[in-house]
Amino acid sequence: MPSTPTDSFLRRHGRRIALLFIAVLLPLWGFGELAEDVGEGRDFAFDQPILEWLHAHHALLLDQLALLFSRLGYQYGVIPFDIALVAWLLFRHHRRDALFATMAFVGSAVLNVAAKHHYGRARPSLWESLAPETTFSFPSGHAMGSMTLAAVLVFLAWNTRWRWMVAIAASVFVLMVGASRLYLGVHYPSDVLAGWGAALAWVIGIHALMFGTRPDQRFGR
Repeated sequence: MPSTPTDSFLRRHGRRIALLFIAVLLPLWGFGELAEDVGEGRDFAFDQPILEWLHAHHALLLDQLALLFSRLGYQYGVIPFDIALVAWLLFRHHRRDALFATMAFVGSAVLNVAAKHHYGRARPSLWESLAPETTFSFPSGHAMGSMTLAAVLVFLAWNTRWRWMVAIAASVFVLMVGASRLYLGVHYPSDVLAGWGAALAWVIGIHALMFGTRPDQRFGR
């Protein structure tokens, strides 16, 4: 039986499509599971024990590190870096990459604000935080912002010799920002996990929409 164009397409691109499906579906499924329980007012068994364990091991040096990464994870780090990255890409005439980064950053921020107001989850109140917050808790904006930036940087650097260095550095930064929010007691672990999942699904989806499932021409090639 002769093969059809669909069969040929699946043979050529089936692996990439499957990887893309998993890369988008898994973080989106994780966010959906967490969001469903938050929307129904359920508590997560791991949230409070993790926060209490972190607080029980607080120390002056850890306080300072948590405050540093918390600030770098938003207004003093991620946001200025987002703006600088888009400006640099435009300066280098990489307009498609600049559009990808802009859509990823702006879309992630809008999704975060919308989700916070939709679910309206109160912040943890187990102790008086060193950096108190007054906005809603779910999902974590710091987690979404840092993961969005990390994913964008990894995509942009993937076809360069710097990709593993960027991936490792970005992963460490994301973990430190997320841990800082838990240590300071201003987010539940489920807030951070949901932020990471939503950001990954969004950035991978935007990248697939703009560049497909194959490496495209970008500044690192």
